[in-house]
Amino acid sequence: MKKQTKTTFSRRGFIRTSALAGGGMLIGFNFLTACKDEVKPPVDIANLNFNDFNAYIKIADNGYVTIFSPNPEIGQGVKTSMPMIVAEELDVPWEHVHVEQAGLDTDNYRGQVAGGSQSIRQNWDVLRQTGATAKQMLVNAAAAKWQIDASEVSAKNGIITSKSGKTLGYGDVVKEAAALEVPENVPLKEPKHFKIIGNDALNVDLDKIVTGKPLFGLDYKKDGMHIASVMRPPSFGQTLKDFDDTESRKITGVTDVFQFGDKIAVLAKNTWSAVKGKKALKANWEDNALESTEKHDELLLGLLNSSEGDVRREDGDVDKAFAEADQIIDRIYESPFLPHNCMEPMNFYADVTSEKVQLAGPIQTPEGTANRVANLLDLAPEEIEVELTRMGGGFGRRLYGDFALEAAEISSKAGKPIKLVYSREDDMNAGIFRPAIKYRISASLKDGKVTGYKLKEAAINSNMYGLIPNFFPAGAIPNLKIESANYKSNITTGAWRAPYTNFLAFAEQSFFDEVAEALNQDAVQLRLDLLDNVDEGADDRIQYSASRMKEVIKLAAEKGDWNNTPDGIYKGFSAYYSHNTHVAEVAEISIQNGMPKVERVTAAVDCGIVINPTGANNQVVGGVLDGIGHAMYGDFTFEAGKPSASNFDTYRLIRMNETPKVAVHFIDSEIAPTGLGEPGLPPAGGAVANAIKAATGKRLLKQPFTKYLAETESEVKG
Repeated sequence: MKKQTKTTFSRRGFIRTSALAGGGMLIGFNFLTACKDEVKPPVDIANLNFNDFNAYIKIADNGYVTIFSPNPEIGQGVKTSMPMIVAEELDVPWEHVHVEQAGLDTDNYRGQVAGGSQSIRQNWDVLRQTGATAKQMLVNAAAAKWQIDASEVSAKNGIITSKSGKTLGYGDVVKEAAALEVPENVPLKEPKHFKIIGNDALNVDLDKIVTGKPLFGLDYKKDGMHIASVMRPPSFGQTLKDFDDTESRKITGVTDVFQFGDKIAVLAKNTWSAVKGKKALKANWEDNALESTEKHDELLLGLLNSSEGDVRREDGDVDKAFAEADQIIDRIYESPFLPHNCMEPMNFYADVTSEKVQLAGPIQTPEGTANRVANLLDLAPEEIEVELTRMGGGFGRRLYGDFALEAAEISSKAGKPIKLVYSREDDMNAGIFRPAIKYRISASLKDGKVTGYKLKEAAINSNMYGLIPNFFPAGAIPNLKIESANYKSNITTGAWRAPYTNFLAFAEQSFFDEVAEALNQDAVQLRLDLLDNVDEGADDRIQYSASRMKEVIKLAAEKGDWNNTPDGIYKGFSAYYSHNTHVAEVAEISIQNGMPKVERVTAAVDCGIVINPTGANNQVVGGVLDGIGHAMYGDFTFEAGKPSASNFDTYRLIRMNETPKVAVHFIDSEIAPTGLGEPGLPPAGGAVANAIKAATGKRLLKQPFTKYLAETESEVKG
């Protein structure tokens, strides 16, 4: 178990306190990597006369608390769970907490990023210390008021009580607390005393989401704002030669058309006019290096079979292990490009003036984006103001901020405030795609054991994109070699939900099932036996915990009733570590009309302490369904640089009637929390692939599974 750390805060580094005009206490702190949250209290906080500050706890004179959360909310739920941590240690009733979204503020915050499932993990200690320190200051103020020692005073549920029975509310002493020194080494609660953490809390934006209140970037409006729609090269590798905007300018509502770079912006008074204006444009394009999926397949296979590549990890004597093997298993696994397809297409607001630059919208990297905009406009970063909105999905796409730079450049050239709005076709075709990747995995078997393991990655634009050399099976197999090779393409690629592991987990977990079959061993037992080989602590490069992984494997096998398979049901197993969390899954499928249908998935998860069980369950279920949907159906190709699909009529997603039941079981833990937005996704594809093998006898080597099954004309039994 991770030992709870004591953090010492100085008045300058941790808390800035001051008396508010309305009689409140202002407590500032770094959230490092948080996300926004809002719970409507049973009083109108607008009447509490608070000043408008960012990145602070505010305690009103009636005891109600406002928490400003600086980091982006992309649906991962930290706008609810992170304030729960502060409220727990502050010891206020959750229903007395109101949370608001802060804008970008590099003076008061660090790491205003949403990505990598790291918000809770990186902020656990500082958030707890923030709440606990604020509580101690209130206790000290009450003790001074009563002229007794602070050891004779306690606080609970927003009420301060002396040993003699005197009581004060937090709001009764906020003015006095603001004048006190910041205490050091404040003790934190033991997990067994948690009252908020570990209990269900509804998403604090739930009412606004279901009633359509403005929260998202597409909801954002400002007086005088114009809508911008952009024509981009239809194929990767094309540049703009010339264009004719005569017909575009005739459309009612269109106010301007101009070129920037190899793109053309159409400005209008409303979205429909902007879209019509773009469609009316006539443009000619210059073809340069136009690439195709067929070319990529050839290049990546060539890399796998060549000596080219960088060695990322090498243990023992791999060549000797393979030379002495009784049997060698060698497989190549292949995955396509994938778009992100967030429910809310890319959009961003920009108002560039000589005085300042105001930006607003859904972005996972506000600080990095502000710096890029500053560089683009030749301004200082402090001249850029960024307001954050809730996001209708991110999945890594909104890490890059290219759309925000477009908005800023258009506003600068137009000299007016604009909101850039992507159509679905823009969003799918002008994306940052998950790169196509191929893996070659080999194992040497001797005397009923795995003696050697080789894995080589060949990826588009992403050397080591999907390759984690210190994850399982590192440390579990004595002779191991991990290497990667890369091909540079003009197709834009980047992080896609559960980067590094979203496809690698399927490849490795399918491969280990094949190894188990060759050794005539149960698939679950093989993984447990391999993990028994890991000497925990002996190799500090290894990132996963063998003991924690074994626990989730055993729990998933138990809850998924691994050894009992009803007639007509076929099961598959998978286990994977990613984003600091261990997950194991059992998938159950049936055969319907000659094709597999996923009926149920049982997931076991060790993410340390679970802050909000409802939110945590939702994250795992969402990750499982996302993983299954893309493994089964996700396909995206390029021909002469042009994407194969531009909307959902030609790009296949999982449908409601194809979603299985998902049962999630969390390991009971007092270890500090780890990531949860992404780890449920990677094992899903492998579990389903292994279940399909049980049903059809066919090993799946490519995604999407349905396409691969059709191509190989697999004989299905069932």
